[in-house]
Amino acid sequence: MQVDPNSHQGSEKDNQVQSEIAQGKQPPVASSRSKRFLGNSASRRAFLGRASLFTTASVVAGVLGSPFSKKGDIVQAQDIDGRFLGRYPKRPRFDYERFVDRAYRVRVEAAKLERNIPIPPHPTNGDEELYPNKIGSDSRALPHDKLGEVKLEAYNSLTKALLTQNPDDYENIILGGSRKLVNPQGPLAISLEGINAAQIAVPPPPALASAARAAEAVELYWQALLRDVPFSKFEDNTDEPKVLAAVQDLNKLSAFVGPKQNGVVTPRTLFRGSVTYIDPSDGSSKTAKHVIPPGVLDGPYISQFLLRSIPWGTQSVSPLIRTALPGNDFLIDFEEWLTVQNGGSSGKLIQYDPTNHYIVTVRDLGEYAHVGGPTYLGASLILGAINAPLNPGNPYINSKTQQGSNATFAVGHLQALLGLAGSRVIRASYWQKYYVHRILRPEAYGGLVYNNLVNKTQYPINSEVLNSQALAQTFSKFGSYLLPQAYPEGAPAHSSYTGGAAATAAVNVTLLKAFFDENFVIPDPVVPDPNDPTKVIPYSGPPLTVGGELNKLATNYAIGRGHGGIHWRTDGSAALALGEEVAISILRDERLGYNERFNGFTFTKFDGTKVTV
Repeated sequence: MQVDPNSHQGSEKDNQVQSEIAQGKQPPVASSRSKRFLGNSASRRAFLGRASLFTTASVVAGVLGSPFSKKGDIVQAQDIDGRFLGRYPKRPRFDYERFVDRAYRVRVEAAKLERNIPIPPHPTNGDEELYPNKIGSDSRALPHDKLGEVKLEAYNSLTKALLTQNPDDYENIILGGSRKLVNPQGPLAISLEGINAAQIAVPPPPALASAARAAEAVELYWQALLRDVPFSKFEDNTDEPKVLAAVQDLNKLSAFVGPKQNGVVTPRTLFRGSVTYIDPSDGSSKTAKHVIPPGVLDGPYISQFLLRSIPWGTQSVSPLIRTALPGNDFLIDFEEWLTVQNGGSSGKLIQYDPTNHYIVTVRDLGEYAHVGGPTYLGASLILGAINAPLNPGNPYINSKTQQGSNATFAVGHLQALLGLAGSRVIRASYWQKYYVHRILRPEAYGGLVYNNLVNKTQYPINSEVLNSQALAQTFSKFGSYLLPQAYPEGAPAHSSYTGGAAATAAVNVTLLKAFFDENFVIPDPVVPDPNDPTKVIPYSGPPLTVGGELNKLATNYAIGRGHGGIHWRTDGSAALALGEEVAISILRDERLGYNERFNGFTFTKFDGTKVTV
């Protein structure tokens, strides 16, 4: 009989032991051959069989046992001359095999937990199927005709690649210029931590012809018109005419879902953030539930985490930012707009203010969200600097002998998760962008509005945007019906829904809330000086908590992308819910591996409900 040299066939006794382990008749102790990286197929089956015996609770509770040998062997001690000194218990031996086996089982248990999460429905808004010319779908960076309609051969080359997922087909996507698509294969990477993208439900975005899409467009036109208005004017006693006009216009809309007080938009709620979940009562995933996270309407518009210096060891990062000068608005000329839709460059550049200052205006926040900074790492460092307590559930808070470290339950542990989570949540967000929705960007919608009014096309644009004061004032100020962009390149070269930057904000903020005491009141809050944007003055008003200001930080970043003109409100609000879910799944997987006695991460979600992970 020929023997396969790779089979690692062992003794009859070893095979019997492995069989008994697989049946649960022996404890999970590795055989002599299992040390060889489980080369034997029986060993692999045995490990899988053993892993199936343990529930999540058993892993979390540590019933896999200590990795130290419990044998009470006695050793005889002698000096260097061989004289008897006494008999002592033998030093416990760390059971390496058991420790490695535990790591394996925890990973298997995490995979089983994630695998058992149901796959929800993924309804779309139907625009891609409804319009043969793909006017409701994102097509930027592909070639277009003179009206801005995508060339179908190019669009089909994109959807073919997304369908086959063959790497060669992605290389055959027909582009219209030098601009490349952003990472369409990235969402197909399998994450070893957290939930799979296909298991996260988001509601379908508003349809192209809907009043809801028109309402979001009206808000974006007002965001462009108010770019150089300071947030200090966004108060209920404001005398700023543009703010009052925006409020009046938004209150006329039949389907506006942004924040309101007593059912109406007010200067104080204008452009504040919101979060969009799936309505839990609707199993179809089609119904959206819009909420205002706790703290978002409290205090200044800008989060305290964007108004404080970030202490970074022996250095610090200033909250004063480089920002654009007034009048930096782009893509308001049709030929410039069409060049960018085709993946070309207008050749224009942002002209920057020579003096750095605090985030004071709509334009400032749009520019911060354009480029970003050490936002969430910075928040963790700021929390340390203001002596914010760790989450009350942290197992080391009441320990008499220990404290956490970068390994577990200290800020360094959190910071490691922040770095990981940003990648994992982008995979989930981009999966929605490329493989489910493929929704057009606001700048492309502005092209449809322009063509209807100038070139007399009959695109299905809801009358609420066509009849809005926002559109009329845009034409009065810019001489164009196109949506003015704050960035010369317009939006990134991938579709609009869900927003990647907003998803990143949510996953990071959720992790921060899990590690810190969200009820801690931030000491000495500030607000930018309305008379000098390079200074701050003390804030006086209701207390501002860590949780509320972190929620505000996430919504600031999400809405900031809309201030730049590149995202719809629901792009960001749905992405915030998505990012929160990714963070929860990462925390759930992390918890399985801890040795500490730990009852879970408890914090408040964006919808105001408490959750323990």
